[in-house]
Amino acid sequence: MLRIRLTRGGAKKRPFYRIVVADSRAPRDGRFIEKLGSYDPMLPKEHADRLVIKEERVKYWLGVGAQPSDRVARFLGLSGVIPAPALPEQTKQPAPKKKAQERAAEKAKAAAAAAEAPAEA
Repeated sequence: MLRIRLTRGGAKKRPFYRIVVADSRAPRDGRFIEKLGSYDPMLPKEHADRLVIKEERVKYWLGVGAQPSDRVARFLGLSGVIPAPALPEQTKQPAPKKKAQERAAEKAKAAAAAAEAPAEA
């Protein structure tokens, strides 16, 4: 099975990634079939060279049956090659617990009481 995924390069604490097509059984930084682009997380988000993708080659490999990794799928969604994938469930903010809601209500009540007390004096 072919995967479109990231391979890590760069120095310690200075990552640089290549977007490649590789066999899913190959090591992360091992043998790959073709380089499709690069990602440099050290550059600012609006910098043009932060994410570079060869769109026509990506479309070819997707058409042949290559599956993008989660991170690469997000990059392809941002660049408009494929529809943007939905965020996984665990990254969404969980609803506050009941006890936390009670504490927040008590804190708000105490703040309101403290705000009224100096106004009466």
